[in-house]
Amino acid sequence: MGSAGVLRAALWGLLLPLICAQEGILHAFNNDNPLLKKDYCIMYNPSWTTLPSSLSTATSARLTNLTPKLVCSPAEVPHDMMKDKAVVVMRGNCTFLEKAWIAQNLGAKILLIASETGLDTPSGDRTTYKNLSIPTALISYADVLDIGKTLGNNVNVTLYSPPLPRFDFSMVVIFLIAVLTVALGGFWSGMEELEELKASASSESTEVSRKNSESVIFNPAKIIVFVILSCVMLVLLYYFYVWLVYVIIAIFCVASAISLYNCLAVLVRKIHFGQCRVAGCGTTFEVRLIFLLGFCIATAAVWVVFRNEERWAWILQDILGIAFCLNFIKTLKMPNFKSCVILLGLLLVYDVFFVFITPYITKSGQSIMVEVATGPFKNSEKNYGNLVEASGERSAPHEKLPVVMRVPRLQFCTPMICGVPFSLLGFGDIILPGLLVAYCHRFDVQTSSSSVYFIFCCVGYAVGMLLTFLVLTLMKMAQPALLYLVPCTLIPSALVAWKRKEMKKFWEGNNYQVMDPADFGAAEESSTLSREQPGGE
Repeated sequence: MGSAGVLRAALWGLLLPLICAQEGILHAFNNDNPLLKKDYCIMYNPSWTTLPSSLSTATSARLTNLTPKLVCSPAEVPHDMMKDKAVVVMRGNCTFLEKAWIAQNLGAKILLIASETGLDTPSGDRTTYKNLSIPTALISYADVLDIGKTLGNNVNVTLYSPPLPRFDFSMVVIFLIAVLTVALGGFWSGMEELEELKASASSESTEVSRKNSESVIFNPAKIIVFVILSCVMLVLLYYFYVWLVYVIIAIFCVASAISLYNCLAVLVRKIHFGQCRVAGCGTTFEVRLIFLLGFCIATAAVWVVFRNEERWAWILQDILGIAFCLNFIKTLKMPNFKSCVILLGLLLVYDVFFVFITPYITKSGQSIMVEVATGPFKNSEKNYGNLVEASGERSAPHEKLPVVMRVPRLQFCTPMICGVPFSLLGFGDIILPGLLVAYCHRFDVQTSSSSVYFIFCCVGYAVGMLLTFLVLTLMKMAQPALLYLVPCTLIPSALVAWKRKEMKKFWEGNNYQVMDPADFGAAEESSTLSREQPGGE
């Protein structure tokens, strides 16, 4: 399978929104010795529980450890054992809401649910628990054991959630990655267009045909099929995430290795030394390109092995992701502005529906898009299709889809108790507007318009990203970035075409671009045969 084939197989998984997560802190201290204290990470649902923003304004409660009890029935514990206490119970056998409702009715002041399968935001349908008010949070079972070992049995706990800084420096990194990748991918596509035009003018038809065969023309029919497949695959991921996530990881590993090779090979070929070749399989290969291929495969393999290493694996994922996006923008060509409008318009509706509308459809009240981006099974009481039981072993971390840029959020005013939180940006929010940017640059090359379309479209993309970050900061919830990126790129491009009186040409594109590479090859072969026939030219 060629690079274009692998990229087409992976494209449906690119449409993930810019998102961020929620966590809090459990402060525990020994009643006999207040200097003996320690902080632990908790996860809570802010729509269920409002925690104080500082330790000084929080109230404490005596901790009662009821593990390994599950507390799915009021008969499991005596009433007075929970009265005005902060109780810890095990996760499993019933929902978070059922546990919280039982604990509240038994007089508990705080409910902590110990988890052996990782921390995630408690979720569920609150329609039948409208009067639920008890603070409920998820805590690691290992931390529960550590509290007893480190602080003893006479312990009080307090829950609070320090506010995140208003300005998130990870947004700057994501902004630079997105804008530079889009601009570089669009520039690369335009330069390829210029080379093809020069080759065509020099009658180097074989080279032109070869380069066209490496490209994929995304016509309206393919766009509609792609959007339908994207919807189907997203829903399948929502229900069968635990199996399909490994398919996506495998596809990303292969596609990113190929993409990294294609990106670096362009730079290596610019070097005019070290071009020794070896013969094999009826052809010759440059030794340096063989080593480059090995390096790219090794890079992808290292990421696969260490993908769950939070401290540094995100750097490899972002490097591979940048190469993936660049190669995609260069390889996948939009034939005209009409196709760009159809693609971005349909995917805008797709993005908004799966982020904003699906919470009203799903039982958990969560967005399908966000649950898939963060791992849908982490938000439920089920793991690998079975109810979670209280076992003595910690499970492996939840696998996450690799089709996002991940940048750790720097927290200067809050302790890093919960590890390194990440801001995420889906590849689709880079690639899809990038296809329009690439078309604008190719159109600039075709019309010798001094990159005016390319520049305005890049500036529009940057403005759209800034608008996305602004709304994300103000609303503090996941955002479909295409909602802001699509109008900010389509409108400036259309205005430039209207101002230059080139709208018809910009809308329809050039004839040879509209033709699919397969059709191009067939047409060229037919032309060759016709010339060979008697009476042919």
